[in-house]
Amino acid sequence: MSTTLLCACSDPNETLPAEVRLVPVVIGKLEDPKIREASGLARSQKTENVLWTINDNGAKEWVHAIAPNGRRLGEFDLKKSENKDWEDLASFVLNDTPYLLVADIGDNDARHKKRTLYVVEEPDVEKSGKARVGWRIDFRYPDGPRDAESAAVDIENQRALVLSKRDIPPVLYELPLVPEDDKTITATWLGTITSLPRPSRQDVQFAPKTKDWHWQPVGMDISADNLAAVILTYRAVYFYSRQPGQDWFDALNQKPRRVSIGNFRNAEAIAFANDKRSVIVTGENRHSRLLLINFDEDVANAEENE
Repeated sequence: MSTTLLCACSDPNETLPAEVRLVPVVIGKLEDPKIREASGLARSQKTENVLWTINDNGAKEWVHAIAPNGRRLGEFDLKKSENKDWEDLASFVLNDTPYLLVADIGDNDARHKKRTLYVVEEPDVEKSGKARVGWRIDFRYPDGPRDAESAAVDIENQRALVLSKRDIPPVLYELPLVPEDDKTITATWLGTITSLPRPSRQDVQFAPKTKDWHWQPVGMDISADNLAAVILTYRAVYFYSRQPGQDWFDALNQKPRRVSIGNFRNAEAIAFANDKRSVIVTGENRHSRLLLINFDEDVANAEENE
């Protein structure tokens, strides 16, 4: 079943997200040649100044540890998992235990009836280690197969959020973080995310030739305090704030703050750093650069003026 475009054009009167006057700073590059298609990124909940990353489909089931400047720290083999198309990575703490969530959610041709989220207790950083899946979340979409590259954990509500890639506008789904049993779950359709700029008809028409799908979301993360989120597209980072008690679906449909990443090729992975206002971006290239975007000052000023 092919993925449906919910809307293939934009309203010419649509108000685009405010562009924050920030310039991403290059803080390093991926040192390890084994990290050739970094499709997901997550901050460690166990060790300071450690990030975890994964490779896209076709790679082995390895999760790599890096320093924020891209220096290789180690990796582990995720046993009892399969990398059909790993596309995002998230971290969270549940019952005082740090975990990683590996999202096997890529589906370019929208043909897989079932997708999987793997949850593993975060191990210590080793040069070469092993870890075993703690539990898995097998799921299907209520409206047929979907391609997705963005997943995050809403720990306050103990759920995983998945954002589709090719729908226009993209669709947000939720899944229980800890299922009651090992049966395949049907994800809950939460609705469309209309806060991201939509492509024009011309954008959609020429994208297969230009290879420019600049509007598509390819990564997502939620801050440790569950009050900020970021969505990455091929062209920009969108920053969202959530009020206590507000649902993430509503928060993600508010006007975000936008930071352009310019001509950063194949940007695919994003994660909050050790504080809630800084994010790191990298991409699917060998020795890809790592970009740091610090929203601290702009967000603080904006919140004072609201």
